Amino acid sequence: MKRGFRLTTADQLVAHAAGDYLLQSHWMANEKTKAHLPAAAHALTYALPFLALTRSPWRLALIAGSHFVIDRWRLARYVVWAKNQLAPAAGRTPWEESQPTGYPKDAPAWLTVWLLILADNTLHAVVNGLILSRRA
Repeated sequence: MKRGFRLTTADQLVAHAAGDYLLQSHWMANEKTKAHLPAAAHALTYALPFLALTRSPWRLALIAGSHFVIDRWRLARYVVWAKNQLAPAAGRTPWEESQPTGYPKDAPAWLTVWLLILADNTLHAVVNGLILSRRA
């Protein structure tokens, strides 16, 4: 039976969770948006669980590299801010007021942090799914 296109599988989500939460140290989590070394260390350890899904050095490099870029510059906050620009003009906030999370500074901190984490996880899952779904 021919396998259809799947962007994300349960295996990919488990590999993501293991790499992003179980293997990420406190140092990596706190410093990855400030410096390249902790971001690179996190990206390399993040890719380890994906060895169970692929042995392709190119795919593993793409997974680690994309993870480095997304986390080092906290790209999810740009995605969040951009989608919030779809609101009516009165509900939009300038980037300068939304930089930490992509949400307005007057939004509850606990909510914006969790929504940013969810956006980050979704971004990683989509990128990983695209990388792993391509034929070798």
